[in-house]
This record gives sequence, C-alpha cells and structure tokens, in this order.
Amino acid sequence: MLKKERQAYIIQQINIHNKVLSSDLGTQLDVSEDTIRRDLQELAEEGKLIKVHGGALAKSFHFTIESRNVYSLNEKLVIAQKAIQLIKDGMMVVISGGTTMREMVRMLPPDLNATFVTPNVPIALELLDHPNAEVIFLGNKLLKSAQMAVGAEVVQRLSGIKADICLLGTNSIDAVEGITDLEWEIIEVKKAMIACAQKTVSLSISEKLNTVQRLRVCGLDEIDTLITELDPLDNRLESYRKAGIEVL
Repeated sequence: MLKKERQAYIIQQINIHNKVLSSDLGTQLDVSEDTIRRDLQELAEEGKLIKVHGGALAKSFHFTIESRNVYSLNEKLVIAQKAIQLIKDGMMVVISGGTTMREMVRMLPPDLNATFVTPNVPIALELLDHPNAEVIFLGNKLLKSAQMAVGAEVVQRLSGIKADICLLGTNSIDAVEGITDLEWEIIEVKKAMIACAQKTVSLSISEKLNTVQRLRVCGLDEIDTLITELDPLDNRLESYRKAGIEVL
C-alpha cells in the first residue's frame, strides 16, 4: 500500500471513530508502529489530526471546532433531530459526548425543561447556553483524549441516579459484538450510564455500523433503540432489527 493510500485510510478511520491507536492501525495496515507514527506526525503537521500518545484524535472532536468542520455533519444533524424527539419535559437525561451529541444539544428546543447529567466537558458547556435545561456535571479526573470525567467517583455518582433515558455516543457497533470502544476508563463510565437509565439509545452514523473496537461496552440486549441517519427500513439495519432493537 502506498503512503498516500495508507494515510487516506488513517484519515477515514479517525473521522469515523474520532480516535485511532497506532497499534491498531499497524495491525490493520500490516506495517510497523514506527511507520504509523511517522504517518501520524506528517498528518498532524498538515493540520489533519491531533497527534497524542499512542495514536491520534480527530480535529473535529475538539470542542472549539466550528460545526462546518465536523465530519458527516449532515448525517449527524439527521440523527440529532431524531434523538430530540425522544426527550420530553421533566425527563432526566444522561448524555455522553461526541460531535453528534454536541449537534443535538445545539438543536434542543429552547422551551424544553429537562435535566441533563453528563461527564463530558464540551456537552456541559453547550448545555449552559440552553435557557431552561438544568445541567449536572459529573466531575472528577478529566481524560484529555475524550474531554470527559472518568473514574470511580463518576461511576459511583451515576449509580445513585435514576434517569429516564441514556443517550450514548457510539464509537463502534456490531450486531454480534455489540457496542465497543477503545479506552477502559470511558467504557466503565458508559456502562454506569447504561445501568442508571430506564432506556438506552445508541446514536451512530452508518459508517460505524458493523465495526468493532478492542473493548466491549455492552451487548445489543442492553440497547433499546438505535438511531442512524438511515431510513429505519434500510437493509443495512436488518441485523439490528432482528436483534429486537427499535431502529429510528
């Protein structure tokens, strides 16, 4: 594979999943981690990603980036609009992070009266601009790569919450493997978010369907609803419908 092809693959993966690990890319592309690190350094110097220890982050994942630079923005806006229909006055909503979730928060009706609980810094900041939302930020140690609070204190506080709905930003989802992610600390928080809510909704652009990361968040049996930008009857969602998940 030529360097341009390899780097195009890296950009594609980072746009879809927001973060990539050098070790995973080396395995996927059958090259050394040194080669991947050089690719990431070049791409970072070109302003196409943010290089971090062990991998890289998508530039659009940083909360200071404007909407026009968000990958698959139109698709994420469709997902956001669908998700908003599930939020009703008086609800307590547990919400994770990610660019799709950020667009959803920006689109919330100004007259909506709901309580939002989040460990994610950019989401909490966006919610502060909403005139009627009550915002509960679950602070603790901040994981810089995800811009969210993690750790035992966050998990414990979530265990004391009885939320109506959990809106879960999704890294990867597969009909067999369920929802998977890259970082253990993030997974522990997401598990606690799922456990504290009566209903869990996974938000995912279609490019994340049928993809798998190294660590499991939950099986499909713990997800009530899957929202993508696709028509709910699209053939690409057939395996998820067969699993008994409501597809929107």
